[in-house]
Amino acid sequence: MTQSTVQTKHILLIDDDAELAELLTEYLDSENFKVTSCLDGASGLAKAFDDSFDLILLDVMMPILNGFEVLKALGGNHKTPILMLTAKGDDNDRILGLELGADDYLAKPFKHRELLARIKAILRRISIVKSQSTLAVNAPTKQLTINQVKVNQATREITCRERLLELTGTEYLVLVYMIENHSKIISKAEISEKVLQRKLSPYDRTVDVHVGNVRRKLLVIDPVDKMKTVRGAGYVFLQGEE
Repeated sequence: MTQSTVQTKHILLIDDDAELAELLTEYLDSENFKVTSCLDGASGLAKAFDDSFDLILLDVMMPILNGFEVLKALGGNHKTPILMLTAKGDDNDRILGLELGADDYLAKPFKHRELLARIKAILRRISIVKSQSTLAVNAPTKQLTINQVKVNQATREITCRERLLELTGTEYLVLVYMIENHSKIISKAEISEKVLQRKLSPYDRTVDVHVGNVRRKLLVIDPVDKMKTVRGAGYVFLQGEE
């Protein structure tokens, strides 16, 4: 497939490092991405609400509004996937970003190819969700209900006891995968490879945080825990009593 036949994806880059923003814009443009850059959190937030982007690259340390404040303002149920750009080795920043609704993170400094791989992995996940939705529209009676949790792939919505769960795109995929594989132990490595579209790296807490976010949102609606953590093995979505 030639570059001209590939649909150009629109990325919003929010980073106060003007030189880095220019370099990344040039690189991503060469990879057939359209990039809009903002050099502070406030202007980036205003652009993000435009809702016309396929992906947001969000730096943490910025003037006016930092990356965490931007995430809070967007809300945990935003539909545009977000890749956080964090300081190398700062686990607290990474975990907080994921808890606030980011889909993934990448530590600075990073290689351009590493960034590209992470972007493509996130966009693949979104493509999977959209393709599932298209298939479900053609078979609208097909719904999955386990332990009072119902998945409607046609609308890309999940309800718990008939109440809508406000999930990010990645949280949606994590929960769908766990429901489809209910009653079985699913390792973090499996979730990372099947859902995040990348291999699990040592000390990577991304899966833990996404599962934890989903678990907390379910518990807000239903105090009966639907997930079990199996120490050293992974997670189980419990079938419950139907």
